[in-house]
Amino acid sequence: MKVLVVFDQGLSGLGGVGNLNLPLTIQKGSIGTGMLLTPHFAKVNAQIIATIACGINVFSENEDEVVKKIALMVKKVNPDFVLAGPSFNFKEYSKLCAKLVFKLKEEGFTNACAMMSKENQEIIEEYSSKIDIIKMPKKGETGLNDSFADLCRYIDATKEADKLLAIRKEICYS
Repeated sequence: MKVLVVFDQGLSGLGGVGNLNLPLTIQKGSIGTGMLLTPHFAKVNAQIIATIACGINVFSENEDEVVKKIALMVKKVNPDFVLAGPSFNFKEYSKLCAKLVFKLKEEGFTNACAMMSKENQEIIEEYSSKIDIIKMPKKGETGLNDSFADLCRYIDATKEADKLLAIRKEICYS
């Protein structure tokens, strides 16, 4: 399965807090945190084919335009699945993830999810009835590998509607 991931500047490895104005960019393959996901994805025959990254200031200054541009990039790449996250407890990045997955769903691309920690309660409350948001720990907490395993179960289940419904109830916010 071909996966496209969407990261902020920090998780992409392209700048952390020193590069909040990173322009919207796309790179082939896996970069940054994607390297942590790669061995997990291999277990379900999934591969990161592209990574989109955006500085959080760029997103915050024009949220709707950035989400629209990312959605167009997703269409051009045409992945089987889009992961927006993992956004941990980073509020602005989590907002980008939720808004993007919602936009993709509105446009008919349903094989997408966000992934964030419970500290993003406002975003979870606003979007969890509209999109799938996989539970994960906040930055620095234990359980990250478990949440990555859950993500892989979710990706694998997108092939079977009944299986996906059961997994949603277990690993997504509701």
